[in-house]
Amino acid sequence: MKKITIFFLLASTLTACKKDSTGPLQGSIDDAAFNDYEKHFLDEFWKLNPDWGTSVGYHKYDSVLLVPDKKNREKLIKFAKVQLDSLGRYSPATFLESNKMDYAILQNQMQYMVWREQQLKAYEWDPSSYNVIGTFAYILNEHYAPLAKRLTSFYEKMSAIPAFYKEAEKQIKNPVTELTELAIDQHMGGVGVFETDFADSLKKTNIPDATKKLMLDRAKLSADAIKGFADFLKNLKNDKPRSFRLGKDLYEDKFKYEIQSSKTAQQIYNAAVDRKKAVHHEMAKISVKLWPKYFGNAPMPADTLELIGKMIDTLSSKHVQPGEFQSAIEKELPKLTQFVTSKDLLTLDPTKPLLVRKEPGYMAGVAGASMSSPGPYDAGQNSYFNVGSLSGWSPDRAESYLREYNDYILQILCIHEAIPGHYVQLVYANKTPSMIKSIFGNGAMVEGWAVYSEQMMLDAGFGDNSPEMWLMWYKWNLRSVCNTILDYSVHCLNLSRQQAITMLTREAFQQQAEADNKWKRVSVTSVQLDSYYTGYKEIMDLRDDYKSKMGDKYNLKEFNERFLSFGNAPVKLIKEAMLAKEAPAQH
Repeated sequence: MKKITIFFLLASTLTACKKDSTGPLQGSIDDAAFNDYEKHFLDEFWKLNPDWGTSVGYHKYDSVLLVPDKKNREKLIKFAKVQLDSLGRYSPATFLESNKMDYAILQNQMQYMVWREQQLKAYEWDPSSYNVIGTFAYILNEHYAPLAKRLTSFYEKMSAIPAFYKEAEKQIKNPVTELTELAIDQHMGGVGVFETDFADSLKKTNIPDATKKLMLDRAKLSADAIKGFADFLKNLKNDKPRSFRLGKDLYEDKFKYEIQSSKTAQQIYNAAVDRKKAVHHEMAKISVKLWPKYFGNAPMPADTLELIGKMIDTLSSKHVQPGEFQSAIEKELPKLTQFVTSKDLLTLDPTKPLLVRKEPGYMAGVAGASMSSPGPYDAGQNSYFNVGSLSGWSPDRAESYLREYNDYILQILCIHEAIPGHYVQLVYANKTPSMIKSIFGNGAMVEGWAVYSEQMMLDAGFGDNSPEMWLMWYKWNLRSVCNTILDYSVHCLNLSRQQAITMLTREAFQQQAEADNKWKRVSVTSVQLDSYYTGYKEIMDLRDDYKSKMGDKYNLKEFNERFLSFGNAPVKLIKEAMLAKEAPAQH
């Protein structure tokens, strides 16, 4: 899962003229009133969501940790309903395009908030939702303020940790087994933030020794509370655990709110099934072409999937050694930068830092690679390419993993995560003066762009247009397609683990380790796996429509930069803007 903090921009842009930083706002009186409303909305929103605020760089409430009790849930519901009532008083048809998008995004988010608390009720069955460690690690590791100030916020925030986890224990009812195990792993994997990292950071300050002792004592109490919560989960008697399968009704609703597609979940699933057949057809043609090069006169398998599988298996033997995985990624990024620039696909910003790092312990257990980008109020901070470690893996497991991320796929992974994928898209999002699009960014747009960018790069000649690279890209594209098929089939159609593994290994040509990891992921998440293919399909469809609209004036770089200029808005809203008779300029 791409654990992306997809949010940028400075708080100072929240003025009545925020949609155009170069001059006065050109819009209706309603536009100016709505801009003021957005500012007031965010001021109130952060009071109820301090951890979210910290994650996007809003540090006013860094020292606050809200106890997850019924009273606080009721405050969230009341807030959302009040905002929906306020939104109902505007006429978005009169707004500038950017405000129309913001209005639709806010309305969706408030409806989602009510649904999540009243219908989904994950607070009862998902123990991993109570993990506070990520926010504390962010405060500790990001250099947005002097270290002593950040450590003070850390210290004050810790005061609520024992009460937080006591309340969490009260709220949990017949939890999902797989989510319980994930919560145990993540809490135990991240407790070092309190046991070790905090103390190490204190040594670098001039905070008086007596105060340091108080801070360390509280850190020990916090670590004890976290480990106590893990022990509580380990010892919890749960004879009738809730299934991790969401069920079709909840799934369709969650898809509607999270993906914000113009299609239903079932329609996207049906499209993915068709896409899988089309990809298999293309892969078979390439495999037939490559067969003599790698197998000489050996007889070609009659079964198409077996033919493709053998060719992929042969190409997958080219991979780095376990200890070289991260360094190989670091070496790839300058090559991608040079290619994008030479082909004039996008304008890149070399001033935005991107660092490759080992995946932090508190993030472990969901995905092997991800991008963490700075929040809208911390736009100048680092972006991190998080890489899972293979340390401690058995030779067989490591070999399986590295065959999956072979020399071809590793390049495509770097396109997806970094250049011109997530990292570049999120830098562009930083330039869009809309806090709403940044804070409530659409995951399908973000993931869809990353998948789209892979094909765009290969279409431009990346990999020297070799059939080997194209075959491996189709295999990688199948991952996005089969993510959707898997997620919908598991949560709505009761697909079994064995059926899922068979599909992933035989029809998506994934290594056993990758298939096992994907099963784990689909058992601890829902709907997010749809975002890759849904966004990709909608962007490709939009590009085709935009080509038709622009005719001889169509230019790929112009399309890419225009698309990215709308920030993290859902693709369906961007499509409405780009295909309008006179597409409005973004400011």
